[in-house]
Amino acid sequence: MSTSSPHRLTSSPNRFDHAFSPEHRDSLLALAHEADFPAGARLFNQGGHADRFWVIRSGNVGMDVHVPGRQAAVVETVGPGELVGWSWLFRPYTWHFGAEATTPVRTDEFDAAAVRTLMDSDPALTSAMWQWVGQVLAHRLVSARVRLLDLYAPHGSGSRI
Repeated sequence: MSTSSPHRLTSSPNRFDHAFSPEHRDSLLALAHEADFPAGARLFNQGGHADRFWVIRSGNVGMDVHVPGRQAAVVETVGPGELVGWSWLFRPYTWHFGAEATTPVRTDEFDAAAVRTLMDSDPALTSAMWQWVGQVLAHRLVSARVRLLDLYAPHGSGSRI
């Protein structure tokens, strides 16, 4: 499982503040409001309607996947500056993972429809958003694969990335 390390927090290209120009960050943040979650709170469940997303200010959120007959498997833990939720960008706007606060969390919460409308009016923002979400998505899929192999591959099977 990937955890937030000091190096990761300062160098990750997946961080909101590294993904956008100051002007685009300001435009997006004008649409945001603060949302806080206590430890253990579900932000969303896999299969639910994806109508918003969050950028973490402080705390950690575990991204999980439903495993039939078992407890949900945490595939990655994300922290400050990172995106929680990318399914809002892809029709039919249904969550592909679930998310739960593993610590108290402060976030900037964004209404997905408002952000998509802003993107429709600014091609440069649209490009930056797709690039950011694409990087996050690629990273999350690799993390999910590695974590699920750690959990469910036969011990000593030699499974490698």
